[in-house]
Amino acid sequence: MSRLAEYRALEQQLAAQLAELESMKGDSGLKKEMEFESKLRALLAEYGFSLKNVINLLDPQSGRRTPAVESKAGSRKPRQLKVYKNPHTGESVETKGGNHKTLKEWKAKHGSDIVESWLTK
Repeated sequence: MSRLAEYRALEQQLAAQLAELESMKGDSGLKKEMEFESKLRALLAEYGFSLKNVINLLDPQSGRRTPAVESKAGSRKPRQLKVYKNPHTGESVETKGGNHKTLKEWKAKHGSDIVESWLTK
């Protein structure tokens, strides 16, 4: 894209955003939220409190919560050991996943369904 085309595209985006901003200025819900925020900040300043103080006052446990991701991280059960035995060569492979080099070679050569039928354990 040429610099002129890029400039014009950005100019159009800016015009669209300015139009959206103007339409939002007339929204009564936005005006109420802005009024509430300004009054809240003035009240906080009057009493010398910060937003963190108010959150700790209203919900003291909020700072002590642990993310849900951490609790799930250790809950996965370990993978089951699988043993495959090649009937052609008598070779066996023990693996907990499907990312084993020999197992991949067998699947490429004989097909995944056939190799899965070699599962002994």
